[in-house]
Amino acid sequence: LVTIIFLCSCGGPNSIQTEVPPPPTPHPTPPAVRVVVLGDSLSAGLGLAEQDAFPAIVETLLRLEGHDVEVVNAGVSGDTTAGGLARLDWVLQKPADILVVELGGNDGLRGFPPARIKSNLTAIARRAQASGAGVVLLGIRIPTNYGARYTQAFEAVYAEVATELGIEWIEFFMEGVALNEELLQEDRIHPTAEAQPILL
Repeated sequence: LVTIIFLCSCGGPNSIQTEVPPPPTPHPTPPAVRVVVLGDSLSAGLGLAEQDAFPAIVETLLRLEGHDVEVVNAGVSGDTTAGGLARLDWVLQKPADILVVELGGNDGLRGFPPARIKSNLTAIARRAQASGAGVVLLGIRIPTNYGARYTQAFEAVYAEVATELGIEWIEFFMEGVALNEELLQEDRIHPTAEAQPILL
Protein backbone atom coordinates (compact mmCIF):
# COMPACT_ATOMS: atom_id res chain seq x y z
CA LEU A 1 0.00 0.00 0.00
CA VAL A 2 1.24 3.43 -0.83
CA THR A 3 0.22 6.29 1.38
CA ILE A 4 0.15 9.69 -0.20
CA ILE A 5 0.47 12.57 2.25
CA PHE A 6 -0.61 16.01 1.19
CA LEU A 7 1.17 18.81 3.04
CA CYS A 8 -0.29 22.31 3.18
CA SER A 9 0.71 25.49 4.96
CA CYS A 10 -1.83 27.67 6.68
CA GLY A 11 -1.43 31.45 7.00
CA GLY A 12 -3.06 33.91 9.36
CA PRO A 13 -6.65 35.05 9.09
CA ASN A 14 -5.78 37.83 6.63
CA SER A 15 -3.44 35.80 4.44
CA ILE A 16 -4.31 34.87 0.88
CA GLN A 17 -3.90 31.20 0.03
CA THR A 18 -2.47 30.47 -3.41
CA GLU A 19 -1.29 27.22 -4.93
CA VAL A 20 1.93 27.32 -6.85
CA PRO A 21 2.14 24.34 -9.20
CA PRO A 22 5.50 22.70 -9.78
CA PRO A 23 7.30 23.68 -12.97
CA PRO A 24 6.26 21.59 -15.96
CA THR A 25 8.47 18.68 -16.93
CA PRO A 26 7.65 17.96 -20.57
CA HIS A 27 10.65 15.65 -20.86
CA PRO A 28 10.93 13.65 -17.63
CA THR A 29 14.26 12.05 -16.88
CA PRO A 30 14.21 8.43 -18.07
CA PRO A 31 14.52 5.79 -15.36
CA ALA A 32 17.97 4.55 -14.46
CA VAL A 33 16.95 0.97 -15.25
CA ARG A 34 14.36 -0.15 -17.79
CA VAL A 35 13.12 -3.74 -17.50
CA VAL A 36 10.93 -5.33 -20.16
CA VAL A 37 8.99 -8.54 -19.51
CA LEU A 38 8.45 -10.36 -22.81
CA GLY A 39 5.87 -13.04 -22.17
CA ASP A 40 2.49 -14.60 -22.65
CA SER A 41 -0.71 -14.56 -20.56
CA LEU A 42 1.19 -15.45 -17.37
CA SER A 43 3.03 -12.14 -17.40
CA ALA A 44 0.25 -10.23 -19.15
CA GLY A 45 -1.94 -11.06 -16.15
CA LEU A 46 -4.87 -12.61 -17.98
CA GLY A 47 -8.05 -12.13 -15.93
CA LEU A 48 -6.43 -9.54 -13.66
CA ALA A 49 -6.27 -5.77 -13.49
CA GLU A 50 -3.09 -4.42 -15.07
CA GLN A 51 -1.73 -3.24 -11.72
CA ASP A 52 -2.19 -6.70 -10.21
CA ALA A 53 0.09 -8.56 -12.63
CA PHE A 54 3.53 -9.38 -11.25
CA PRO A 55 5.50 -7.00 -13.55
CA ALA A 56 3.55 -4.02 -12.14
CA ILE A 57 4.05 -5.23 -8.57
CA VAL A 58 7.78 -5.63 -9.17
CA GLU A 59 8.02 -2.01 -10.32
CA THR A 60 6.02 -0.76 -7.34
CA LEU A 61 8.10 -2.66 -4.80
CA LEU A 62 11.43 -1.68 -6.35
CA ARG A 63 10.41 1.97 -6.42
CA LEU A 64 9.32 1.83 -2.80
CA GLU A 65 12.79 0.50 -2.02
CA GLY A 66 14.27 3.55 -3.71
CA HIS A 67 15.26 2.05 -7.05
CA ASP A 68 14.79 4.22 -10.13
CA VAL A 69 13.28 1.57 -12.37
CA GLU A 70 10.57 1.11 -14.97
CA VAL A 71 9.10 -2.34 -15.59
CA VAL A 72 7.29 -2.68 -18.91
CA ASN A 73 4.78 -5.50 -19.27
CA ALA A 74 5.15 -6.76 -22.84
CA GLY A 75 3.11 -9.91 -22.21
CA VAL A 76 0.60 -11.00 -24.86
CA SER A 77 -1.93 -13.70 -24.09
CA GLY A 78 -1.50 -16.79 -26.26
CA ASP A 79 1.94 -15.80 -27.44
CA THR A 80 4.57 -18.38 -28.37
CA THR A 81 8.34 -18.20 -28.61
CA ALA A 82 7.96 -17.55 -32.35
CA GLY A 83 5.54 -14.71 -31.63
CA GLY A 84 7.87 -13.23 -29.07
CA LEU A 85 10.76 -13.36 -31.51
CA ALA A 86 8.64 -11.76 -34.23
CA ARG A 87 7.76 -8.75 -32.08
CA LEU A 88 11.09 -8.41 -30.27
CA ASP A 89 12.44 -5.63 -32.49
CA TRP A 90 9.28 -3.61 -31.86
CA VAL A 91 9.51 -4.24 -28.11
CA LEU A 92 13.14 -3.11 -28.06
CA GLN A 93 12.59 0.02 -30.12
CA LYS A 94 13.09 1.76 -26.79
CA PRO A 95 16.23 0.12 -25.35
CA ALA A 96 15.94 -2.13 -22.31
CA ASP A 97 18.56 -2.73 -19.67
CA ILE A 98 17.06 -6.09 -18.75
CA LEU A 99 14.81 -8.36 -20.79
CA VAL A 100 12.87 -10.95 -18.80
CA VAL A 101 11.73 -13.75 -21.12
CA GLU A 102 8.63 -15.69 -20.02
CA LEU A 103 7.70 -17.73 -23.07
CA GLY A 104 7.34 -21.34 -24.13
CA GLY A 105 4.30 -22.51 -22.20
CA ASN A 106 1.98 -22.20 -25.19
CA ASP A 107 4.57 -23.92 -27.40
CA GLY A 108 4.66 -26.87 -25.01
CA LEU A 109 0.89 -27.12 -24.67
CA ARG A 110 0.68 -27.27 -28.46
CA GLY A 111 3.37 -29.93 -28.68
CA PHE A 112 5.82 -27.85 -30.68
CA PRO A 113 9.26 -29.46 -31.17
CA PRO A 114 11.67 -28.60 -28.34
CA ALA A 115 14.38 -27.88 -30.90
CA ARG A 116 12.22 -25.14 -32.42
CA ILE A 117 11.45 -23.68 -28.99
CA LYS A 118 15.15 -23.65 -28.14
CA SER A 119 16.01 -21.99 -31.43
CA ASN A 120 13.48 -19.21 -30.84
CA LEU A 121 14.52 -18.59 -27.23
CA THR A 122 18.17 -18.54 -28.26
CA ALA A 123 17.45 -16.02 -31.00
CA ILE A 124 15.49 -13.81 -28.57
CA ALA A 125 18.28 -13.87 -25.99
CA ARG A 126 21.04 -13.21 -28.52
CA ARG A 127 19.18 -10.34 -30.13
CA ALA A 128 18.52 -8.80 -26.72
CA GLN A 129 22.18 -9.18 -25.75
CA ALA A 130 23.23 -7.56 -29.01
CA SER A 131 21.05 -4.57 -28.11
CA GLY A 132 22.91 -4.25 -24.81
CA ALA A 133 20.28 -5.81 -22.55
CA GLY A 134 20.90 -8.39 -19.89
CA VAL A 135 18.59 -11.41 -20.15
CA VAL A 136 16.71 -13.36 -17.50
CA LEU A 137 14.97 -16.55 -18.67
CA LEU A 138 11.96 -17.86 -16.74
CA GLY A 139 11.66 -21.63 -16.93
CA ILE A 140 8.29 -23.22 -17.67
CA ARG A 141 6.93 -26.71 -17.09
CA ILE A 142 4.00 -28.47 -18.71
CA PRO A 143 1.63 -31.22 -17.51
CA THR A 144 3.09 -34.72 -17.39
CA ASN A 145 0.33 -36.13 -19.60
CA TYR A 146 2.40 -35.05 -22.61
CA GLY A 147 4.67 -38.00 -21.92
CA ALA A 148 7.94 -38.21 -20.05
CA ARG A 149 10.10 -38.02 -23.16
CA TYR A 150 8.52 -34.80 -24.42
CA THR A 151 8.22 -33.05 -21.04
CA GLN A 152 11.85 -33.79 -20.17
CA ALA A 153 13.04 -32.51 -23.55
CA PHE A 154 10.86 -29.42 -23.19
CA GLU A 155 12.05 -28.54 -19.69
CA ALA A 156 15.69 -29.12 -20.64
CA VAL A 157 15.47 -26.35 -23.25
CA TYR A 158 15.63 -23.59 -20.63
CA ALA A 159 18.72 -24.94 -18.90
CA GLU A 160 20.43 -25.49 -22.25
CA VAL A 161 19.75 -21.96 -23.49
CA ALA A 162 20.82 -20.40 -20.21
CA THR A 163 24.01 -22.45 -20.03
CA GLU A 164 25.01 -21.98 -23.65
CA LEU A 165 24.46 -18.20 -23.58
CA GLY A 166 25.55 -17.60 -20.00
CA ILE A 167 22.33 -15.88 -18.97
CA GLU A 168 20.42 -15.82 -15.71
CA TRP A 169 17.47 -18.18 -15.43
CA ILE A 170 14.88 -19.43 -12.97
CA GLU A 171 14.23 -23.15 -13.23
CA PHE A 172 10.45 -22.94 -12.69
CA PHE A 173 9.02 -19.53 -11.98
CA MET A 174 5.54 -20.98 -11.28
CA GLU A 175 6.94 -22.93 -8.32
CA GLY A 176 4.44 -22.95 -5.46
CA VAL A 177 1.62 -21.76 -7.71
CA ALA A 178 1.13 -24.18 -10.60
CA LEU A 179 -0.28 -27.04 -8.51
CA ASN A 180 -2.07 -24.94 -5.90
CA GLU A 181 -5.72 -24.64 -6.92
CA GLU A 182 -6.27 -21.88 -4.37
CA LEU A 183 -3.84 -19.70 -6.31
CA LEU A 184 -5.28 -20.44 -9.75
CA GLN A 185 -8.25 -18.96 -11.55
CA GLU A 186 -11.20 -21.13 -12.58
CA ASP A 187 -9.37 -22.29 -15.72
CA ARG A 188 -6.76 -23.93 -13.42
CA ILE A 189 -4.03 -22.42 -15.57
CA HIS A 190 -3.70 -18.72 -14.84
CA PRO A 191 -2.62 -17.44 -11.43
CA THR A 192 -4.87 -15.29 -9.27
CA ALA A 193 -3.99 -11.85 -7.95
CA GLU A 194 -3.00 -13.51 -4.66
CA ALA A 195 -0.40 -15.60 -6.54
CA GLN A 196 1.38 -12.64 -8.14
CA PRO A 197 3.61 -11.82 -5.13
CA ILE A 198 4.84 -15.43 -5.24
CA LEU A 199 5.61 -15.15 -8.94
CA LEU A 200 7.55 -11.93 -8.61
